[in-house]
Amino acid sequence: MADIPNRPEYQSDLFKRGLEVRKQVLGAGYVEQSLEKADDFFAAFQQLTTEVPWGLIWTRPGLARRDRSLIVLAMLVALGKPAELKLHVKGALANGVTREEIKEVLLQGCIYAGVPAGLEAFKAAMETFKEIDAPKT
Repeated sequence: MADIPNRPEYQSDLFKRGLEVRKQVLGAGYVEQSLEKADDFFAAFQQLTTEVPWGLIWTRPGLARRDRSLIVLAMLVALGKPAELKLHVKGALANGVTREEIKEVLLQGCIYAGVPAGLEAFKAAMETFKEIDAPKT
């Protein structure tokens, strides 16, 4: 954990367990930057999101990570959260979900969450794919 600030909020075993999974799914660079940018006020939020979803839920044995990713994508479509969806599209790909499977989740989201929510999700996913596919310079 040398890559993140030495804050009291970031010291628990649950945080460390969640941090490992969070980095594996969302990418170490993204996670470390989020933690580094957190000031004294926002560090508590980083602690909460690292310990609870990533430390308590994503580490449970009941579902595979790829299944959790599919569920999160569906929920983000339903909630209309395209910015967060973009992040989790990358995470889903890292967890072995295919673009075809992502498309199917988004299509199903159109039906159950509504076409406007599905449209925003498709736009977010296409932007993410474009970023991933762009030549690296």
